[in-house]
Amino acid sequence: MGLVAGRFGRVEPRCTAWDLVLGLLSPVERKNCWWLAEQAGHRGPQAMQRLLRTAVWDADAVRDDVRGFVTSRLGEADGVLIPDETGFLKKGTGSVGVQRQYSGTAGRVENSQVGVFLSYASARGRALIDRRVYLPKSWTDDPDRCADVGVPAEVGFATKPQLALDMIAQAVAAGVPAGWAASDELYGDNAPFRAGVQALGLGYVLAVARNHLVPIDGGKVCVPAEHLADQLPATAWHRISCGTGSKGPRWYDWAWLDASTPGHPGRSLLIRRGSDGTLAFYRCWNPTPTSLADLVRVAGIRWTIEEGFQAGKSQVGLDHYQVRGWTAWHRWITLAMLALAVLMTAAAAAAPPPPADSYHHARHATPIA
Repeated sequence: MGLVAGRFGRVEPRCTAWDLVLGLLSPVERKNCWWLAEQAGHRGPQAMQRLLRTAVWDADAVRDDVRGFVTSRLGEADGVLIPDETGFLKKGTGSVGVQRQYSGTAGRVENSQVGVFLSYASARGRALIDRRVYLPKSWTDDPDRCADVGVPAEVGFATKPQLALDMIAQAVAAGVPAGWAASDELYGDNAPFRAGVQALGLGYVLAVARNHLVPIDGGKVCVPAEHLADQLPATAWHRISCGTGSKGPRWYDWAWLDASTPGHPGRSLLIRRGSDGTLAFYRCWNPTPTSLADLVRVAGIRWTIEEGFQAGKSQVGLDHYQVRGWTAWHRWITLAMLALAVLMTAAAAAAPPPPADSYHHARHATPIA
């Protein structure tokens, strides 16, 4: 807690925050204020509830400390910034941002909140470094409803890609060592998001849908990505591991096609083919020359944010909160991210070094024209 102790002006909230984070790191089954207060020996949950709701401290400043801690332990120049969203199933209509919406956690439309997160990943490890609660238009179009849960008046509607780009921009401004961004289709199919990442000077490997239109022949025509894959000869594919999974190297066949247009050089399409023939597609760009192996590495590291969500929910109670307001949500999530950062950096420090030859390099150093 020495990392963030200075963010709490009074000793009482500082000590309560210490107890709460220790509780999140403990094996307590349910990590809400009632259980954590009992774990800490408090008479009741009031101190922890006050810490989350009304105590004077800045959750964004603590978030900055978490981000700095993670990058100081795991940072590398070719680090990857990974945005993604996760759902928090809720009952009722009073919790900030809650409505019936698709939740990847449940795999269907449910009454839930959605949080958009940013993860940092490198060869040394990974951890969550930023968060935003997603406010649907049903909320932002109702100022009274927003005011009831403490949403600042200046906060308006923002899409998930807009929230993600804002977090990436803040990370770049804060000097986070990163050379890349990676994401799933929700963000990769969004042209303003791709343009925003490129404007920040980051390379990207962003998943796109099968029917995503890709410019070919210098932009003279646009073709659905899946149609391009059908036309590739056998010699276009290269077997490369995109990293080590729980069962060893994750081998796929990869093809790399030029998708540059006048005024926009260096853009390409990366295609992944699984052993069952399933295809995945990625729009790519980098400000400096790169290799197919580098793009594959970035594509393969995107899954680590899912690992962060799983560890956050199962180990530090990321989704165990019982709060409704804007301020309390951000405070709980930030303290859970702090606890998770401690676990993830400790695990990274204890992990054996990666094998020297974890990637098999392709025959060609440039994309197919």
